[in-house]
Amino acid sequence: MASKSPETEDAAGLSDWLRLTLIPGIGGESQRKLLAAFGLPHHVFAAGHLAQRQIIASKADLLTEAHSAALNEKIAAALIWAEKPDCHLITLVDKRYPPQLLEIPDPPTLLYVRGNPAALSRPGIAMVGSRNATPQGCKVAEDFARTLADSGFAIISGLALGIDAAAHSGALTSRTRQAENTIAVIGTGADRLYPARNQALAQRIVEHGAIVSEFPLGTPAIAANFPRRNRVISGLARGVLVVEAATESGSLITARLAGEQGREVFAIPGSIHSPFSKGCHRLIRQGAKLVESAQDILEELTGAYPAAPTPVPLSAPDAVATGAESRVLAQLGHDVCTLDELALRTALPADALLALLLNLELEGQIAPLPGNRYQRIYGKK
Repeated sequence: MASKSPETEDAAGLSDWLRLTLIPGIGGESQRKLLAAFGLPHHVFAAGHLAQRQIIASKADLLTEAHSAALNEKIAAALIWAEKPDCHLITLVDKRYPPQLLEIPDPPTLLYVRGNPAALSRPGIAMVGSRNATPQGCKVAEDFARTLADSGFAIISGLALGIDAAAHSGALTSRTRQAENTIAVIGTGADRLYPARNQALAQRIVEHGAIVSEFPLGTPAIAANFPRRNRVISGLARGVLVVEAATESGSLITARLAGEQGREVFAIPGSIHSPFSKGCHRLIRQGAKLVESAQDILEELTGAYPAAPTPVPLSAPDAVATGAESRVLAQLGHDVCTLDELALRTALPADALLALLLNLELEGQIAPLPGNRYQRIYGKK
């Protein structure tokens, strides 16, 4: 359980920060302009309407809502939330505010954090990818996350299904479990969880890292909030690794933001036939660094961080297959393959082929995919 820092602001100071960030229509850009002009939030509210209008012009009238009954209720609720164990409000002037996030052009004015705020200041690597990831993609994400966490990095992702969840899970199995190994940046209020299926994973993250949001408590999952969330994922990180991504994936937004923020961008290549590889291949064509192991990332960052242990091999399965199973695996190859195509390649009767595929699935060497397709799983432990 993370203890409350004696350096945090008192309730009155936090009330002013909450008031500034909760006024409807006063977004991050206007908040930063007001703070740059007047200083702390209580100076903003004491400045007077004419002075405020000189800074944010057409939006100054919105400040009249700063002391409404509805806003006061939200402030009171947030202060009560922050009194709970492992719940924290971190402002721009709080010494716990992550310094790397201050480097981006649009840092959040206020962060809602569950877990240990110290996790936010650790050297981090973001890992993102498809929500509908392949089993192999999830396995790769887990392996990379575990190795990178073993090497001293916090793994940052968005708590989504697929690659995000696999990255968090891999970090949580790191040998350095006593440390703050993973950070989830979410696009809802910190008191909400999306998707609900990740409830157990979220609790483990709170215990061994942090969940962070810039959105007010009670904020539901709204599509427009996730690109804003993505800039925080990349902003907290030293670099961003894209594991699997289609050409329209939100992961490419995170990668673009990372480049604009001066972060390193890495991508894992895949099959030319897989739609989940096309986004990664596009990034590589645009200058992202192609990586085949966690060591490739660590070598890029050796100027600031310790060397890594031997990376997890991803080129060969560990399980020993029978002769017939080996034949099926060889014909399956590296790409996703349909049942009909595999039957043609192996020339096996349908019942014999299905029996072999079932055995290989139970052994964890292949995974079934929708549409009677199969994929080989590499790096099985």
